[in-house]
Amino acid sequence: MRKQIHELTLAQFEKQFPDETACRFYLQENRWPEGVRCPRCDNANVYELSTKAHHWQCAECSESGYRFSVLVGTIFENTNKPLRDWFRVMHLMLSSKKAVSALQIYRLMDFGSYNTALLMCSKIRVALGSAEFKLLVGVVEVDETFVGSRAKNRYKDKRGGPGGTGSAGGTGGTGKAVVACAVQRKGNVIAHVVSNTKVEAPSKFVREAVSDKVSVLCTDVYHAYRRLGSDFPQGVR
Repeated sequence: MRKQIHELTLAQFEKQFPDETACRFYLQENRWPEGVRCPRCDNANVYELSTKAHHWQCAECSESGYRFSVLVGTIFENTNKPLRDWFRVMHLMLSSKKAVSALQIYRLMDFGSYNTALLMCSKIRVALGSAEFKLLVGVVEVDETFVGSRAKNRYKDKRGGPGGTGSAGGTGGTGKAVVACAVQRKGNVIAHVVSNTKVEAPSKFVREAVSDKVSVLCTDVYHAYRRLGSDFPQGVR
């Protein structure tokens, strides 16, 4: 599987995406890292059409079978522009130090119409700003930890116990911040400071960070994650 790279030079881009086939493979591998699934019913039992590359058929959706491509359900669906052109526009937008206008894209890409560049830029910006776009998918691992210094290294009034403002003892998670973290394998990481380790806070974090289309949500046996089994396919580490 090709590795995701946050910023590519022009030479790296040309090497990684030399043609349309390379772009479609990259999209397929990152959209369905655990294998192709039907975008309608999420069925994994699909087969690729021998007459069309990157096109599949699902027999679960209808009697005649539902045919779909790697572009279905994305901003590239029904486009008349090659996927490589879309990738090049995204590369220009994301690698530029300052914002790139649709007029610049129109001139650099030599599109036949300014409206084409404007539509492509608008769709990309909307997708990047979408909350759903930022949610983690695939195999996601979730855990929490305490962040802060040891009690003996804090100022005296922050150590806890007699004369201090913290709780007695100042050990463990006393006076420390609780950080919940979700990691998508071979993907992004989301970490937030949560108010506590009770059931509500970790559960809320998971629902805000992880897509309901996740393949497996891996957690430990901590009781705060038990309720998530009804909303996510859950596995215990």
